[in-house]
Amino acid sequence: MDQRAFAIAEFMNLEEFETTLAIAFRDKSLLARALTHRSYLNENPDLPYLDNERLEFLGDAILDFVAAEFLYQRFPEMSEGELTSLRAALVKGETLARYAADLGLPQHILLSRGEDAAGGRARAPVLAGAFEALIGALYLDQGFGAAREFILRFVVTESEHIHQQRLDRDAKSMLQELSQGALQVTPLYRLVETRGPDHAKEFTIAVIIREREYGRGIGRSKQIAEQEAARVALENLHAEISRTDHAALIALKGVVE
Repeated sequence: MDQRAFAIAEFMNLEEFETTLAIAFRDKSLLARALTHRSYLNENPDLPYLDNERLEFLGDAILDFVAAEFLYQRFPEMSEGELTSLRAALVKGETLARYAADLGLPQHILLSRGEDAAGGRARAPVLAGAFEALIGALYLDQGFGAAREFILRFVVTESEHIHQQRLDRDAKSMLQELSQGALQVTPLYRLVETRGPDHAKEFTIAVIIREREYGRGIGRSKQIAEQEAARVALENLHAEISRTDHAALIALKGVVE
């Protein structure tokens, strides 16, 4: 590791994060790079190292493979379509962001002042990207076995939760069924915002039902953002229906008495 990379590693207090990970990187600059968001380098263009996007690309591929291999072995009765849905739920952005938060990763990410002030440390795409970059860095530093062991810390438990709760079902289809059945209205999806450069765009989608917004989602594609928005809208619509049913029950009880 060159002197400048060593200096940034020291500045980021990586030893503390390594203790949390229970992993000691041989090449600290790989870990430093995994935690460097592109916005930080945009604000500090003279720094001699790279952001985490290439590591994110690598980590994403490794994560998909390890998750697919694990699910194939764990659920031999599932069809290809069921495995695909379960894997998608297992590695979607919000799930990865939760993995990152559990590791305490947000506080260690290098962000620009503007991105930080805008709540970047809580944004799912930022956290998911850093988590995938961490996988890529670990693979380069210690090989596939170490990366696989790290990934399995999360996907083993999470896959059981998703499978038992049926969280892998298509959220858009479920929302449409509920909305049409309860309100006789089909949900509409509106693009709210597009952020980032062409090679790393992030889309924000809102779900509208009867001219009211029921949820928003962020994703690296419009399809992913729509699914995330639909999941939020499902929770909100279920809660609204439950409150309405409860109020109707109370009113009916008052009439009977």
